[in-house]
Amino acid sequence: MRRRLGLALRTLRQRAGLSLADAVKLLGLSGSSALSKIENGKQRVPATSLDKYFEAYDVQDERRMREIRQLAAQASSSRRTNLFAQYRDAVRDPFADYLELEELAVHADWYAAQLVPGLLQTPEYAHAVVEGSGKWNTTREVRTFVELRMKRQQVLRREHPLSMWCVLDEAVLRRAMGGEQVLAGQLRYLLDVSGELPGVEIQVLPFSAGVHAGIDGTFTLFRFDAGDPLAVLEPLTNSLYLEKDEHVGRYDVAFNHLRARALDIPASREFIKSLIKEEA
Repeated sequence: MRRRLGLALRTLRQRAGLSLADAVKLLGLSGSSALSKIENGKQRVPATSLDKYFEAYDVQDERRMREIRQLAAQASSSRRTNLFAQYRDAVRDPFADYLELEELAVHADWYAAQLVPGLLQTPEYAHAVVEGSGKWNTTREVRTFVELRMKRQQVLRREHPLSMWCVLDEAVLRRAMGGEQVLAGQLRYLLDVSGELPGVEIQVLPFSAGVHAGIDGTFTLFRFDAGDPLAVLEPLTNSLYLEKDEHVGRYDVAFNHLRARALDIPASREFIKSLIKEEA
């Protein structure tokens, strides 16, 4: 969360047309390195200092100032999520950032190119994915990470649930993770959860769509009550977090193109039902 606050402050500085050196003088900081650490999320910013930034950067937008104060309040807590605290032995520390984003987000736009998103996986499907990935060495580690994945799904059923709009490539629905029975159970669950939870919408991008805006792979756009949206990419080794307006904007446009090319929601449900019949 400090990183998101730092990005917001850097954006304010750049929009004011100020260099690091110029901003340091206006803010009365000890040097450019101090401001650089703040903007890169490596140093805490007391909420009481924000008025200095707003004055130095000539910020007049009350809504923007309120959002940044909210970000500062969240960042100052330096909290790890309860899930990370509970499962820290099973996951790498950077994953705490992802868990925090998932818990703070109010909406996610999700394009899945290879696998059903973790928040929509059944335990059997999740076990097949985690075990098959080769990232965990023991049966206990696999079991623990699957358990964490299932508990993450609570964000869809909390008091103010995370809403999701998912575009699933047809390949996701045909890849028999765990075998045909596990896949059939996963497909039925997609129908159940999207029918049960009004905040979960699923579209299918069929093979017949041809080349499309998501051809480079899976990505997620997280949106928040406070602060700008953020795009997450998931290559093999680690998640990439894209926060600059131009990068997030490109993925926002890409998702809208994917949603337009995909089957509509009723047709997507019928498509999934037809795949279940094929598996029967």
